[in-house]
Amino acid sequence: MDQPIAAVALEKAYRLINHGPTALVSARYQGTDNVMSASWVCGLDFTPAKLTVVLDKIARTRQLIEQSGMFVIQVPTVAQLQMTHTLGTTSLTELPDKLARAGTELFTIGGLDLPFVKGCAAWLACRLIPEPHNQQAHDLFIGEIIGAWADSRVFRDGHWQFEHADPALRSLHYIAGGQFYATGEALRVADSSAE
Repeated sequence: MDQPIAAVALEKAYRLINHGPTALVSARYQGTDNVMSASWVCGLDFTPAKLTVVLDKIARTRQLIEQSGMFVIQVPTVAQLQMTHTLGTTSLTELPDKLARAGTELFTIGGLDLPFVKGCAAWLACRLIPEPHNQQAHDLFIGEIIGAWADSRVFRDGHWQFEHADPALRSLHYIAGGQFYATGEALRVADSSAE
């Protein structure tokens, strides 16, 4: 069965990452694809939708982003735990077959020439907003979100639905030393309005 993927309105795209999940960052330049894990991804603005990501200077994915001006942020799932860890602890420079070793399958969405990781819970296609000082001094990259999609089994009507889906589809949160947590149970305050 194919994964059910639905477009997410750009004004709601921040909701795909505002719960602080570990992310996968992917990029492509002149036939080279790479994917790395990143924990420091954050929503930045609503209109136009923007996000930030911290990428160390040694990361090959960072080089591909600087060269292409484009990247994808993905929200991996519990089912992708080992792959996510492998992508964050191996280097394309040292292991040219890194993606194959990690079991990473790529696909395209919407005619964009970007590498999207199959099996994730959400995807955000981004155009780099160059900020050379922030990139050099702080390793901080800003992306304008130009497209957003989610697995409709876990994100519908602008909201995550983890509590109603297979636990293997929950997002991951990296702590340290190979330890992750999965998104937990949903809790609501008594006076919460349904947005």
